[in-house]
Amino acid sequence: MSSKLIAPSILAADFGNLQRDIEMINKSDADWFHIDIMDGVFVPNISFGMPVLKAITKHTKKPVDVHLMIIDPDRYIKTFADLGSDILTVHYEACPHLHRTIQAIKAEGMKAGVSLNPHTSINLLEDTINDIDLVLIMSVNPGFGGQNFIENTYNKVKQLKELITSKGASTLIEIDGGVTNKNIKALVDSGADVLVAGSFVFKSVKPLDTIKDLKIRANS
Repeated sequence: MSSKLIAPSILAADFGNLQRDIEMINKSDADWFHIDIMDGVFVPNISFGMPVLKAITKHTKKPVDVHLMIIDPDRYIKTFADLGSDILTVHYEACPHLHRTIQAIKAEGMKAGVSLNPHTSINLLEDTINDIDLVLIMSVNPGFGGQNFIENTYNKVKQLKELITSKGASTLIEIDGGVTNKNIKALVDSGADVLVAGSFVFKSVKPLDTIKDLKIRANS
């Protein structure tokens, strides 16, 4: 069984000490950097844009997992590739031509992810699952960190795992929102491969220990 991955979410980092927090993740047992890009239109919040991402990727020593919570993401696919993104995730709800968007992401040498909001059905990915490298299930409503975990997420992960298995796909399942040491094992048991943790890591007293503990729990 492949190792389960931990991806701390930079949205919860201390923006006044961003380089310090990035170097902490570089040193930690985390596997990826998770970076949320929000436009204030698709979600009711604005995070950071290209200059900040450029500054972040100068210091990262691990894969950069970029989650676009924006309308019309196709406009920026090449830009995000040029800025050093390894994985680019778009929202199903923002892509009227999802298959074309996935192909465009891969053409730029990145892995292609598709995210689903809490109300969006897994079944909508039936026709594209074999082309998708990663499906990100939102376990909170997108836009703000620190929200409570939505319990129906476990069912969605199991449904998605069944779809991936039935189609013979190798798609990874990523969970974003409200992941803690209390629910990480249940999420992995349901079929999750990549766990995004934001506030739980960065608001802890010893983030390095917190990441290590999450990694151990996810793989035990």
